[in-house]
Amino acid sequence: MAQNTTVLSQKETSNNGLNPIKIHTPNKEYSATQNSPVLSPGNIVSMKENGQQLAIETQNAYVQITAYTASIIRIRMDKKQLGRDFSYAVIEEPQPCKTNVTENENTIVFTTDSVRTIINKKPFSVAFYTIDGKLISEDEKGLGTSWIGNQVTTYKTLQKGERFIGLGEKTGNLDRAGTGYTNWNNDNFGYSISADPLYSTIPFYIGIHDHINYGIFLDNTYQSDFNFGASNNRFSSFGAVGGEMNYYFIYRTQLKDIITDYTALTGRMQMPPLWSIGYQQNRYSYYPDAEVMRIARTLREKKIPADGITLDIHYMDKYKLFTWDKKRFPDPVKMNQDLEKLGFKTTVIVDPGIKVEDGYAAHEDGIAKNIFVKYPDGENYTAQVWPGWCNFPDFTSTKGRDWWENKIKILANAGVDGIWNDMNEIASWGNKMPNNVLFNYDGEPTTTLQAHNVYGMQMARSSFEGAKASFARRPFILTRAGYAGLQRYTAIWTGDNRSEDNHMIAGIRLLNSLGLSGVAFTGMDIGGFTGNPTIPLYARWIQIGAFTPYFRNHTAVNTKSSEPWTFGEEVTEIARNFIGLRYKLLPYIYSNFYEATQDGLPVMRSLAIDYAFDSHIYDTRYQNEYLFGSSLLVLPYESEHQFGEAYFPAGNWYNLFSGKLQKGNEEKVLKLSYSKLPVYVKESSIIPMQSLIQTTAEQPKDTLYLNIYKGDINNHFVYYEDDGESYKYEQGDFYKRVMQYDAANKTLRLESVEGSLASKFKHIKLIMHGFDADQKFSINGQDAKFKKDFVALLTPISKFDPQGVANPLEGEDVLSCVITNSNNTISIKY
Repeated sequence: MAQNTTVLSQKETSNNGLNPIKIHTPNKEYSATQNSPVLSPGNIVSMKENGQQLAIETQNAYVQITAYTASIIRIRMDKKQLGRDFSYAVIEEPQPCKTNVTENENTIVFTTDSVRTIINKKPFSVAFYTIDGKLISEDEKGLGTSWIGNQVTTYKTLQKGERFIGLGEKTGNLDRAGTGYTNWNNDNFGYSISADPLYSTIPFYIGIHDHINYGIFLDNTYQSDFNFGASNNRFSSFGAVGGEMNYYFIYRTQLKDIITDYTALTGRMQMPPLWSIGYQQNRYSYYPDAEVMRIARTLREKKIPADGITLDIHYMDKYKLFTWDKKRFPDPVKMNQDLEKLGFKTTVIVDPGIKVEDGYAAHEDGIAKNIFVKYPDGENYTAQVWPGWCNFPDFTSTKGRDWWENKIKILANAGVDGIWNDMNEIASWGNKMPNNVLFNYDGEPTTTLQAHNVYGMQMARSSFEGAKASFARRPFILTRAGYAGLQRYTAIWTGDNRSEDNHMIAGIRLLNSLGLSGVAFTGMDIGGFTGNPTIPLYARWIQIGAFTPYFRNHTAVNTKSSEPWTFGEEVTEIARNFIGLRYKLLPYIYSNFYEATQDGLPVMRSLAIDYAFDSHIYDTRYQNEYLFGSSLLVLPYESEHQFGEAYFPAGNWYNLFSGKLQKGNEEKVLKLSYSKLPVYVKESSIIPMQSLIQTTAEQPKDTLYLNIYKGDINNHFVYYEDDGESYKYEQGDFYKRVMQYDAANKTLRLESVEGSLASKFKHIKLIMHGFDADQKFSINGQDAKFKKDFVALLTPISKFDPQGVANPLEGEDVLSCVITNSNNTISIKY
């Protein structure tokens, strides 16, 4: 072992006046033997304290334990001296925090203001406690961390009733207890609703037990495996087939703060372009350019709001990257200009494979610049994808990323606004990339085994950096594959799903799990990619899609067309209603995207974020319910169901469409409508809306509709505007206003405006939901007259009445008042 460490001294254990902790020690001592096929760290030999870090040597391992922040403890461990401290995921440096170290013969106690780490010496193991002595998580006795060859695994004791949520793009139930998963990015066409692995790797989960929640992030890009009590009743575990045991333990009292801490580590999304959260129309594939224009014009003619057209691989010349098919798209610049005039932005697909072909500019330049991944003998790795035999840029090298970023100029010059990164697992025919392919890995060469899971994220990073430099405006970036931290560069969608009811519902859980794992901008192919949806399924999926962050309709080749009008006039009306509702909600949605850039909380939120300790939300009958933003409760159901079981969490809830009040902590059976998705609003909510527009390129009317829902809890909402396309907001060119609902003092305060941008709304229409007709109001101390009003968010669809009688216009009687949108504080009392 190293000679520069100090032998442990023996001191009195002190809790510094804090509550005593029951220290868990193994039932019996043991020492690891070299003859065992499983190698454990063994006993601690020495420890050295260095500021917020402990350097520990054991009989068989080297360990660093770092107080990364007061609430984040990092554990690094290896059989050999720890190597380069490098991460594609973690961008935050350790933050100064107060620590204290005490020790005795059996333990070392490492304390911050938030968490106490107990390190057992004989043998080495780790346990985490709250400051007041409650056990959060501990290594399983006799197992702890160990190696089988190069594979390293850490075993944690299963707590009674412990739940596990998150882990990114994973199928299965919200509560993952009793299951196991593998992280190995995989091209999984038409996957089943229980398939694993899928396309991306986010090795971060949240554990919940005894009104305690914590997070664990395993930062290791090798294939990793997680076991949440699958085939055993003793432990949960996480590990990887190579590399260090390197994990971050996060403890916060509120689950949402764990996500905030995790995204502080791995980064948060930047503000997306406003158009990218509008409705997107896609298929595999729209061509030629006349067909693209037909789709765009039909959307406008049928008054279905939309902002994006996406082009799949058939826009290219024989699928070759950075080319256009000259017959199908003779003038892409003009086509994109024409689309722009109609209020559409274009997103195009890019795959990593560069066709091996003499005379093909991208390939010849890649060979000249030496940017492709290689075999150990120096030959470029070659595999078959859409263009045929291809080489692949090394996105784990600065040289490879720079090359790709420069190529993005070709798409920018054609007038493209979005880059869709596909097939970047890496996918190829055979779907089995050899393990001996070499990658630069930013200066420390490695093989497929370590680089595979991070390749897609680094491709998306390269596309983002190239587009940011070339587009002169915010780009939209989409990816299929990724790794933890992908949210810094890209949105993600859930790949090649199926046109089936259970896939639609499973997709909701995938998006909610991604949100729990730090990714706010997520979507699934509306209507399903493979197969043909039934008319009811398509109608329901469009309704749900209006309440997802990325709203893209997409279907595969050799399927029927999947534009709304292809399913008949009734579905066209449903689509027009719900897509239109999304556009009315854009001020609310865009403000929630802003929140994601600030605290990492997702736009689409599992109920576990706000109701982590309510057992009802994990019930498989209710696990698909979610919040869209902070206030809208969405209850999704399969398309053929006439009735649906629902659970309403604590508080009061208003039906979004009728205003009818629903009490919380209640299970209920709802009668379902073919033409309407059940959506409710949390009491005390503040929901800003605007007039209907057909594209975000169109300015709404100059009145902001501010919907206030009467409630008994305090609430606040951060309303946010910017120009929706540039980076001027980074220099303060934005409009931000904190809105406070004070239930005790019966006051709504619109705080004074921050930022230098003028709002697009000159007036505010206050719309008061749930208030009595004779309610008295004052604004800034002056009596205010509110009039009776009627609000209807959807237009009636009379054809759905089986008796042929026109449906009444469903809506709500409210009180309203129009005021000037002053930048000063506005106080409304009731």
